[in-house]
Amino acid sequence: MSENIECPHCKAVRSKEVYQQNLMVCPECDAHLRLDAKERINYLCDKNSFVELYKNLKSTNPIEMEGYEEKLSAAAAKTDMNEAIIVGNCTIEGHKAILGIMSFAFMGGSMGSVVGEKITRAMLKGAEERTPVILFTTSGGARMQEGLFSLMQMAKTSSAAAELDEAGVPLFIVLCDPTTGGVTASFAMLGDLICAEPAALIGFAGPRVIEGTIRQKLPDDFQRAEFQLQKGFVDCIVPRSEQKSFFARMIKAHNCNPSEEAKNERYAE
Repeated sequence: MSENIECPHCKAVRSKEVYQQNLMVCPECDAHLRLDAKERINYLCDKNSFVELYKNLKSTNPIEMEGYEEKLSAAAAKTDMNEAIIVGNCTIEGHKAILGIMSFAFMGGSMGSVVGEKITRAMLKGAEERTPVILFTTSGGARMQEGLFSLMQMAKTSSAAAELDEAGVPLFIVLCDPTTGGVTASFAMLGDLICAEPAALIGFAGPRVIEGTIRQKLPDDFQRAEFQLQKGFVDCIVPRSEQKSFFARMIKAHNCNPSEEAKNERYAE
């Protein structure tokens, strides 16, 4: 019997196959449900073009937090990933890119040493090879089990973003639901173009913490992508069905490292 999924927004019930065919977007209300990192690769990248990088990097237990190794093993078994991000080379409609996709299913997408290292290496590789970098973020923030080592990743990834900027190579960010904490407070807000998926939760601290601090009632849509777009923290909102063609256009517009086909097309123009 087919597994059914209930939309958490409009409560519509459809089969899992219907949701998967629709990129985990509700066919009734267009709510964007959380999506597996490998499923994103399938719809974003040209067929068989994605080649994973830094696959063998794995987290250790730098501050000897009790039970951390078991949590890592459980997350790896649940997601079939070594860490909360997958990074690799790919092409999108023939245009070269370096793609990084975070997974909230792996310990809440928390950024520890390995996540920070992969993101940093991706951006430095993009600067060296003059290849645009696209990062899909979804995270609860820094990984508490690594203490200060996780907080250091905020500075490290921000420094790598600055080097990418200095090299004149674009960094595209896609804020997915949710993107919060130290990820928001570092590289996720440093893109040349900051996109978001519809209704994604984007912020640093949660609404209850903020309300308790400022002692004011916040708007109902506070921290959602549409509110962030209105206030200028997000440049655009791009539904999943449009993301592949959107980034193909963005890469072509920046034209950092065009393929031979793209060069010929440019000359023809």
